[in-house]
Amino acid sequence: MYSLGADSVSESSVGAATGVNLIPARFVWPYGGTSVFISGSFTRWTESIPMSPVEGCPVVFQAILNLPPGYHQYKFFVDGEWRHDERLPIVSGNYGIVNIRRLIREPDPFPLTLAPETPRSRSHMDVDEEALESVVTVIDDTLQEAVPNVSSVDLEVSRRRISVFLSTHTAYELLPESGKVIALDVNLPVKQAFHILYEQGITMAPLWDFCNAQFVGVITASDFVLILRELGHGSNLTEEELETHTIAAWKEGKMHIKRQTDGNGRVFPRRLIQAGPYDSLKDLSVKIMQNDVATVPIIHSASQDGSFPQLLHIASLSGILKCICRHFRHSSSLLPILQQPICSFPLGTWLPKIGESNGRPLAMLRPNASLYSALSLLIQAQVSSIPIVDDNDSLLDIYSRSDITALAKDKAYARIQLDEMSIYQALQLGQDASSPHGFVNGQRCHMCLRSDPLHKVMERLANPGVRRLVIVEAGSKRVEGIISLSDLFRFLLGF
Repeated sequence: MYSLGADSVSESSVGAATGVNLIPARFVWPYGGTSVFISGSFTRWTESIPMSPVEGCPVVFQAILNLPPGYHQYKFFVDGEWRHDERLPIVSGNYGIVNIRRLIREPDPFPLTLAPETPRSRSHMDVDEEALESVVTVIDDTLQEAVPNVSSVDLEVSRRRISVFLSTHTAYELLPESGKVIALDVNLPVKQAFHILYEQGITMAPLWDFCNAQFVGVITASDFVLILRELGHGSNLTEEELETHTIAAWKEGKMHIKRQTDGNGRVFPRRLIQAGPYDSLKDLSVKIMQNDVATVPIIHSASQDGSFPQLLHIASLSGILKCICRHFRHSSSLLPILQQPICSFPLGTWLPKIGESNGRPLAMLRPNASLYSALSLLIQAQVSSIPIVDDNDSLLDIYSRSDITALAKDKAYARIQLDEMSIYQALQLGQDASSPHGFVNGQRCHMCLRSDPLHKVMERLANPGVRRLVIVEAGSKRVEGIISLSDLFRFLLGF
């Protein structure tokens, strides 16, 4: 048992926290044992708190303690021996080498649910258990946040090994053992098509031309964004036409809109971007990035002329990333960059620091901004989502192109004025409609910290439905940047 004494870093104790809001903090010992306790500065090293095994993981022990903000030193007492976790920040003090942890976020005195009169309290955000803490190291007895330099050799080695893996595996490996794929007839009314997208919880569907017996394109949430924007902009497209217009007719009208926007009158139909089951994962990744699309249909035809095509799967960068994570999960040492924090890489779009210029600004909006401004920004900035922030630029929610399909339910688009409805109201409408897509494990907003290691960011982006992570500041949730799937692949492949 340790005796009471002074440390090189000031201690905080639970007993001294009178009047201070306590923060639930989870401590984990993942290395097994029969009897595991935790002691630290929060008990003044005079008491050992028992840790409980995690259900289903008998080698992992945990304890959740309510602690005040500040630095806390601690150590584990495992089967009669004092030990520290070498993977976590450490400091040397009067009690030997101990772990250290900084709690910097005071709990929100209000629940993170959306009340009708308080739009800013809404939260559908997902972040790791320890995502609101800073990673610290000790240099000359001074606590500092560390941003290690990444070796160019490590980066080149990692990129080469990922490239080799993707080049030697095919799109066939993306096909699930069972599942369904949805294709729509090109002569289907546009309104019905968007009802299907909403009801099936999908953001795109390949288009089938029955007369020519081939796939000719796709319809996506972006089409609905353009349609609603045209409806709210005094165009010739009316709601009645939306009821009767076929997808094929809309595609023709879309070309006309582009001719007017571009002003050159030379807009050609975009061919269907597709891939075969035996195309390499690397070729598939490059095809997605070069054509700036989110998904690519995997189509197979046994005939050399391409007749009788079969739609096998809808491939995305998320599925390809999942293959990478699965392959290197037990051999992560082959990719030395995996343990490095994301802030040490040229990865994603970041808000510029004071005095810096940024060639690619990060688009953000307030919750009271109009839905029309959000749709316009999605189109003009050529982004798939926009962080919704408060007056301090702290993340509240995110509005994505896929959210627009919620307006297809019960013809909601026909009852609203885009310039009068706020983003907050639009998100509420989607929430009330219980839209299935856009939610992963009950969450809409997926966040990370600049200090998170690359492998953690990759694992989170590999989850189906997660297309981007918003980088937030620890504690305040102030938006610092955003990392999309395409950003990650461009970095991993040196694209």
